[in-house]
Amino acid sequence: MNTQSTRAADILDCARSLIVRGGYNSFSYADISKVVGIRTASIHHHFPSKSDLVRVLVAQYRKEASDGLAQLEQLVPDPLDQLRAYLGYWETCFADTDAPFCVCALLAGEIPVLPDDVAAEVRAHFRRLADWLTGVLERGAAQGRLRLSGTARTDAEMVLATTHGAMLSARAYGDATAFGAITRPLLERIAA
Repeated sequence: MNTQSTRAADILDCARSLIVRGGYNSFSYADISKVVGIRTASIHHHFPSKSDLVRVLVAQYRKEASDGLAQLEQLVPDPLDQLRAYLGYWETCFADTDAPFCVCALLAGEIPVLPDDVAAEVRAHFRRLADWLTGVLERGAAQGRLRLSGTARTDAEMVLATTHGAMLSARAYGDATAFGAITRPLLERIAA
């Protein structure tokens, strides 16, 4: 990796941690400059505007999430176990305060004030997750492993909303166990 791409990666990592800590409007290029140790002009060289930076960050996050879901599909064939693993991943993240937080969950709450290109990336992340969950639920219902209460798509949206709501609740309460306390009963209800 060359110095230019290393710098861009450092800027993206810093922006991600600042968004997780306080959201889109909580930081500036000056904040990144202090942490990364480069001039703001250098940040503008890589990312001409803050919306460019956050759009690239969310696109990168979406790719990581998509790759993670693909790997989960390969390693865990059973749909119920896929849901358990997906929720278990996030539960582990809350137990380890150094672990990642869903950047898109945080940014979704800021959609009304986000630049359009950033909001589009956040929405695309949620659509991709809903599509994946819909497929998992369809396969699980067809195999008799999962019980749907509506269509696979509406149930996928329910799982998605519960997952992200549980993330926010755990964060709001400052209680890592809140995530599992909210999501485990959901799994119990949909397991056949």
